Amino acid sequence: MNFRVLRRQTWLYLGASLAAFWVLVPIVFTALAAFTPKQDFYLWPKPVVPRRFSLDTMRFFLNTHGVLNSLLNSVWVALMTLGLTLGVGAPAGYAMARFLFRGREAFRLGILVTRMFPTALLAIPITVNFIRWGLYDTLLGVALIHTAMALPFAVIITTGIFLGVSKELEEAAMTLGCSRLGAFARVALPLALPGLAAAAMFTFVISWNEVFAATILTVQNRTLPAQVLTMLRVSPLYFRFAGGFFMIMPALLFMFFIRRYLFHMWGGATAER
Repeated sequence: MNFRVLRRQTWLYLGASLAAFWVLVPIVFTALAAFTPKQDFYLWPKPVVPRRFSLDTMRFFLNTHGVLNSLLNSVWVALMTLGLTLGVGAPAGYAMARFLFRGREAFRLGILVTRMFPTALLAIPITVNFIRWGLYDTLLGVALIHTAMALPFAVIITTGIFLGVSKELEEAAMTLGCSRLGAFARVALPLALPGLAAAAMFTFVISWNEVFAATILTVQNRTLPAQVLTMLRVSPLYFRFAGGFFMIMPALLFMFFIRRYLFHMWGGATAER
């Protein structure tokens, strides 16, 4: 093997290992702390790996008032956000990739410009309008805000994916009797599933972890991050680690189940047998 190629691969693997280490170490230590018995949590000197494990901390977290309801709220909000974002973002990305129209580049830039305005700046106008429309303290209202946050990136991602799908395949399908919509549903959409999986992962993580909008727009129907945030000042340290672990796991599980599509998109393992 060429020495230059070997050196390049070595640096590549080293960089990938460091990046994985940087991401995984906090998750591992959060998980270890979440399953450490409460009476062992404040031991000093504290061992890196707990001497024993227990579900007491997780039970304490789950049995805390409001946690289970907020967990269900987070699931519903994330699913609604996912459906709204992909339902609007996929057709919008397809239109951006397939059709030429006046102002297309300006429109594409305008999609990203919408992310320039921080949520804190828009907090009061959004709250006032949601109260007027009857959306304040509702899961639908939070899902709409999360959709507005994720939709620009979903449109950009799906635009790039549909640009990579051969236009000739759709034209061949239309010559065989498919309509434009039928060619999109039967040809372009299945080929774009890896990219849609990436957009779905991004959307789900944004909705699951978002805390600011969920906090200011809800009082009774809080999502899990908003519920945990409101309890941080009066909660013990082990409660915070249990909450952090519980908020990390659903996003990791979601990415685990759609990893096959991501591998297809990135040219990795193309099949899992």
